[in-house]
Formats: sequence, C-alpha cells, structure tokens
Amino acid sequence: MAIYHVVLFKFKVLVPQDEVKAACTRMLALGDHCIHPTSQKPYVKVIGGGKDSSPEGHQHGMTHVFISQLENDEDRKYYLETDPAHLEFIESTRDILDRVQVVDFTPGEF
Repeated sequence: MAIYHVVLFKFKVLVPQDEVKAACTRMLALGDHCIHPTSQKPYVKVIGGGKDSSPEGHQHGMTHVFISQLENDEDRKYYLETDPAHLEFIESTRDILDRVQVVDFTPGEF
C-alpha cells in the first residue's frame, strides 16, 4: 500500500531567495532523479510542494511543504537510507535549513 511522505522545511532567515528556490526545485526533481536499484526507473512520485500559504497560523515557523508517494516500506527504506540522489539532496540543504519535519502516512491506517 502506498506511503505518503510529507516534508516541511524552515529555511534559515539569511538564506537568499534564489537559494531557497533552487533547493525547492531540487526537492521537486527528486521524482525524476531517484532511480530504483532493481527496475532502474524513477520510483518516487512527487505529488507537489511549495511555499506555505495557510492563513491559520499553525505552521510553527515551517515555510515550505512537499508531498511524495512511495509504493512500499522497502522503497521508503531505500529512499531514506541509500538512494544517492536523496542523500545528495539532504547534504545540499544542511547549511540552509533551520528545521526539517517529516511525517509519513498510509491512507486509511488509523
């Protein structure tokens, strides 16, 4: 069953807007750059993402949100622990992110 991977970012205050935009573009591109080791095809479906626009005021400083879908636990494990494109992305954002929050869910599981 599909797993939805929700990632929230809070960029450091002094990070230039062009760096924020470039990081967001790289995050969205993971859907094309993450290649499954067996099928040799993209395996992460990027649903979308962008800058927060909620008027509710419950963001706790988070400024950007991204949603991806993975097909199963094995794919998620590979993505989180081994996928070179994902690990490279994480490394590229270490100096510009103040905070990261990640929540995963499987639809219908309560």
